[in-house]
Amino acid sequence: MIRALWTAATGMESQQINMDIIANNLANVNSAGFKKSRADFQDILYQTSKAAGASSAAGGEVPTGVQIGLGSRVAAVQKVFTSGDMQNTSNELDLAIEGAGFFQVVDPGGDTVYTRSGSLKKDSTGRMVTSEGFPIFPEITIPANATSISISPFGVVEAFLDGESTATQIGTMELARFSNPAGLKSLGSNLFGQTTSSGAAESGTPGDVGFGTVSQGFLEGSNVSIMEEMVNMIAGQRAYEVNSKAIKTADEMLQMTNGLVR
Repeated sequence: MIRALWTAATGMESQQINMDIIANNLANVNSAGFKKSRADFQDILYQTSKAAGASSAAGGEVPTGVQIGLGSRVAAVQKVFTSGDMQNTSNELDLAIEGAGFFQVVDPGGDTVYTRSGSLKKDSTGRMVTSEGFPIFPEITIPANATSISISPFGVVEAFLDGESTATQIGTMELARFSNPAGLKSLGSNLFGQTTSSGAAESGTPGDVGFGTVSQGFLEGSNVSIMEEMVNMIAGQRAYEVNSKAIKTADEMLQMTNGLVR
């Protein structure tokens, strides 16, 4: 009975972590470029009372054996990099990646980090930066006398300067991709960091083989499905509830044992 108490407790703990993940997904349903997470569960150890294939007292062979499981745990929390819905903003500095790839950003420490959020701004010097003020890489500076800019699907950035009838190319955007995007480290602020598991970043021009294209005036929304998360929440709640019921039942059985009269 004591074993049942601890086994059910691991199930409750696993579902609590699952609920934390679901809550974070729902909290970021409106975060541009956000990628939802998913918990992967696995069973823990097994206590073997009788091994399968062991010899029985009658000289035969035990066909299945006796193994008692000791609960579950969260084996991994995986980022799901499916594409989110495209939202038309008509803002010339809003960019969305259609296909594979990440925008490259330089953080205050000088390290390159990566994001799917293309909500870009212009700082006081004209650089194209993120909402936190981190410049994109390669750095692109918009001239002060630019009346508008145009960004092609292949990353070519052109500015229409005041008094000129033709556009002037001011830079070309690059994207990065990874062999295992799920291995990237979440840094917050819609940023990801490279890890050993993700593999080294491979840079390329939008539209190259293996890279997506850039859509100006659009933002990629979160890939969180509210309906899916609500279903997962209900399933997690019921799993938590049934594990708590197992603890209650084991406790009642222990109570009966303690109340036995010789």
